[in-house]
Amino acid sequence: MVSPQERARSLTCQDAIALLADYLEAALTAEQLSELEAHLANCESCQAYPGTYRRTGTLAGRSERVEMPAEMRRRLSDFLIKSLAEGQTP
Repeated sequence: MVSPQERARSLTCQDAIALLADYLEAALTAEQLSELEAHLANCESCQAYPGTYRRTGTLAGRSERVEMPAEMRRRLSDFLIKSLAEGQTP
């Protein structure tokens, strides 16, 4: 059986941060969840990230929506149409 410390070592800080969005949406597999929780329990540097992600989502949800200016909307549309016509993924 693998100890929590060994599971935490198998996940890098970069890996842990990459999993946070899925963690907050409860979309991780049981194994990913176990590895992430072990990492967070043993990595002081990463422990603040989940709270920061939650607060960011809450604040973004409260922000005022601003309509995109017509010129920007036109330029974005032109860019997307050109990219799709050239077979590129924008």
